Amino acid sequence: MNAITKFSYTILFTLAFSLVLKKAEGFDSTGIVKNGVADLRQINVDDKPLALKGRWSFAWKKLLTPGDTVVFSNFIEFPSLWNNALVGGERLSSAGYASYGLTIFLPRDHLPLALYAPEVYSSFRLYVNGAVLAANGVPGSSKKNYMPQWSAVTVSLPEHTDTLRLILQVANFSHAKGGTNINIEIGNSKAMFLRRDRNIASDFLLAGCIFMGGLFFLGLYLFGTRDKATLYFALFCMLYSYRFVGSSVYALHALYPNFSWETAIRCEYLSLFVSILLFIQYVRNLYPGDIYKPAMNLLSCICISVSVLPILTPSAIFTQVIDPFLILMFFCIVYLMCVFIKAFIRKRIAAGYALVSIAVIMIVQFIINLEYFGMVMPSRPLLFVGYISFFFFQSMVLSFRFAHALNLAKKEAEQGLVAKSEFLSTMSHEIRTPLNSVIGMSNLMLRNRPRPDQKEQLDVLQFSAKNLLSIVNDILDYNKIEAGKITFEQIEMNLPEIAGNIVAGAKNAADDKGILVKIHIDTAISHYVLGDPTRLSQVLHNLVGNAVKFTNEGEVLVELAVLDKKDDSIDVLFTVKDTGIGIPTDKQQLIFERFTQADSSTSRSFGGTGLGLAITQKILSLQESKLQLRSEAGKGSAFFFIQTFSLTKKLLEQKRESRFNCGKEEQPLKGTNILLVEDNRINILVAKTFLESWGATIDVAENGLEAIQKLDTGRHRLVLMDLHMPVMDGYTAIKKIRENGITVPIIALTASLPGEVESEIKGLQINGFVLKPFVPDELFKKVLHFSMPAELV
Repeated sequence: MNAITKFSYTILFTLAFSLVLKKAEGFDSTGIVKNGVADLRQINVDDKPLALKGRWSFAWKKLLTPGDTVVFSNFIEFPSLWNNALVGGERLSSAGYASYGLTIFLPRDHLPLALYAPEVYSSFRLYVNGAVLAANGVPGSSKKNYMPQWSAVTVSLPEHTDTLRLILQVANFSHAKGGTNINIEIGNSKAMFLRRDRNIASDFLLAGCIFMGGLFFLGLYLFGTRDKATLYFALFCMLYSYRFVGSSVYALHALYPNFSWETAIRCEYLSLFVSILLFIQYVRNLYPGDIYKPAMNLLSCICISVSVLPILTPSAIFTQVIDPFLILMFFCIVYLMCVFIKAFIRKRIAAGYALVSIAVIMIVQFIINLEYFGMVMPSRPLLFVGYISFFFFQSMVLSFRFAHALNLAKKEAEQGLVAKSEFLSTMSHEIRTPLNSVIGMSNLMLRNRPRPDQKEQLDVLQFSAKNLLSIVNDILDYNKIEAGKITFEQIEMNLPEIAGNIVAGAKNAADDKGILVKIHIDTAISHYVLGDPTRLSQVLHNLVGNAVKFTNEGEVLVELAVLDKKDDSIDVLFTVKDTGIGIPTDKQQLIFERFTQADSSTSRSFGGTGLGLAITQKILSLQESKLQLRSEAGKGSAFFFIQTFSLTKKLLEQKRESRFNCGKEEQPLKGTNILLVEDNRINILVAKTFLESWGATIDVAENGLEAIQKLDTGRHRLVLMDLHMPVMDGYTAIKKIRENGITVPIIALTASLPGEVESEIKGLQINGFVLKPFVPDELFKKVLHFSMPAELV
């Protein structure tokens, strides 16, 4: 049993126990007033408040004052309503006026006393020892000279006296009920005023808490769940909060004594009728599968009908429905409790808390009804705890409901991310495969000395294909970064070589625009470092590509400068400067946002997805670096970042570049036999044409099973293996080849990024990757590296 469950049982037990109390705060079941006299001389009036209950002197249709010679003619139980009461053989009506009389004998030695006079139906004036001590409204003999008003009043009684003579004038021409129904109390002045202040403060505190809770759930609905149950509960809380200050002791009226009685009584009744309607709608939307719709519809119609009355009818009419409505409301709560029991049995979300809450409010409402009908005077702190408990448990219900909705949304979002990743991975493969054919065939055609007009058309074709490939790569990379699936390698890399390759790759685009691309490498970079060459190349490629794209004249400079060098690490400043269009100061942070460029004309003039810098920034931030910018509009920009690398003991050496820049007539792969495993005939044509032009001999297998059968370790020096094929895919084929003890190098040909197939290739002992669509130079370098004897590489 958890703490909340124990608390729930405690609340229920405490409230239930209060029902069997014969005597609560200020309630005395035996009247101390006998025929208009209360003899308190033998009673300690300083101990606790005493209810002046019993038979008071009574005069119907007389508003007596202390100077009148007319005496009281009858006695009547106080408090009691006039409705159909029989006094002196006369049947009273709710509308009318009367006077009550009481003489109180007090002990000689007593502390200062005070009198608590609650609201009556619907105005009163209280005389004590000849002076007006308290009043609510103006009691009169007709509706013209009468004014109703409700407010609980606590007043100090005259000191140094042992006798009090009370005359209470009461008049009613506005309410369906007339007379009194709550005890007047006498007690210690200090305690009585303290109780009054506590009651008003607790009422405002409770109203404020419930109203703020309603605002919270309203905000939750408007800006979050859009769950109708949350909306109805929010409106219920906000409306019902008025009940705590606009009824019972009428704390609001004590604060604003001139508040119109007509407005107040309409607000009081309307807040009750509409709040019950809202709670019914809340339950209807909370557990729609557990309600009986005809019953809910009937209850809703009744609430709507009675809610119209305070708006359209006089107070004397709509106040007549309160008694039957209170009885109906109690049975309504019983029915809703049955709904919650059914929901609990069916294991609905937080149905246990809902069941406890409705049990609490049923007990609270039962106690209030008993008070209303004058049967008990309940403990206000107990009712306070009851109300707080009810709203607390209902809030728990919505909290669990909200958390459940969030968990469902989280699962759906995760499933959506998986589906999106799978879709993008599939689309990557499907788009890259035809692009490989387009780019490969255009490269082949460009090698065959096309006519100038044909060369121009092929250049446009190749540019468009590469641009499409760049867009696909950007979207896939950003998706991987957002999904948190990006990983970084720690392998040896040659920083000058990486930067040099990036600059060499940008040279053609720069030459077409008539600008220079320069590189400057700090001579202090003398060793291989550990890092991720793929991600560093991607960062530099994006920065250099952007610099060339946005520079129409001048130059682009790539610099690698050493900021700090230690025995085991080196800090390198990478800078890419250009003399291009520059970026205004107010737009310099905007360009790092995804799908965004400095202004809308930029994308129209220069193209691009607006993802390059966002990807670059995220890649660097994941490596604890930061991309920074210095720029001036019209003069150029400088993007720079600092990265720390671990040094290796391997020194940089001069590479023999001639092998990687062979002419058309040279055949560096002559005598190399390669097994090409590929199912796409166009891809076979492209790869075979390039490989044979470099002197290699090619055998072709169209699926993994055929590759296993054709592989000859005595003849084949290298296997180029596509991963996605019919009959037997590349993964299975590679696994079987390695299981057979064959160590021949295998390069995977794939249209999927290596990270996307990381789990599938784990443990397959693949020597390298060539990503489709492949660049001829990259394919050449990979094949040369793995097919040549180690001493020649």
